[in-house]
Amino acid sequence: MTALDILDLPTGPVALHRAREADLPELVALLADDVLGREREAPELGPYRRAFAAIDQDPAHLLLAARDEAGALLATLQLTLLPSLSRGGSLRLQIESVRVAADARGSGLGSALMQWVHGWGRERGAALAQLTTDAARTDAHRFYTRLGYAQSHLGFKLPL
Repeated sequence: MTALDILDLPTGPVALHRAREADLPELVALLADDVLGREREAPELGPYRRAFAAIDQDPAHLLLAARDEAGALLATLQLTLLPSLSRGGSLRLQIESVRVAADARGSGLGSALMQWVHGWGRERGAALAQLTTDAARTDAHRFYTRLGYAQSHLGFKLPL
């Protein structure tokens, strides 16, 4: 598996890869490894396999897996390039499902990963990075604010 890039962190190198279907059990476990994720994620991998296939087939999407030298999954996130008529017809970089393994938090991985994400978006012509985070994730709010994100909009969701 060829790395898209290597992040050099004080704790050691972290390889960034396009996620593979074989990664799904670990990716889903990482998504479920917090208070909110335990309630949202399901043990059955069938729906995740269908979602993965749709993501992986579309060049506007990148599902990322970040692994240490030993191959342990440290983080994941999904990137989507969204064309938009607003903001002068600009391209937006949507960042979703950001998770860093509990034992890797505070290591600088999250900041390095987001810096890489911003560069990835810029290289593809994105003019704006946007994300949502659950209102209960106050640590994440502080993290994104520290990176320069502004709480500029109020988000709404409706289960369908």
